[in-house]
Amino acid sequence: MKTIAITIDEALLERMDRVAAGNRSLVVREAVAQYVTRREREAAETEEDAALRRHRRRLARETTALVRAQAKR
Repeated sequence: MKTIAITIDEALLERMDRVAAGNRSLVVREAVAQYVTRREREAAETEEDAALRRHRRRLARETTALVRAQAKR
């Protein structure tokens, strides 16, 4: 693990201390891990949305073909 320095305003630090149960480092690590995970998920969703937009016509044609094939059975 690496040691880093951060600046936190006093009001937030007081709130953190109320929930930290004496382990500020754990609170910060968990918060950063959750934040990074959320941002990675958002980036992946943005990428997926862009891919769907790029291929929406082809996907629509393929979906229509699949539905028609299913209806024939």
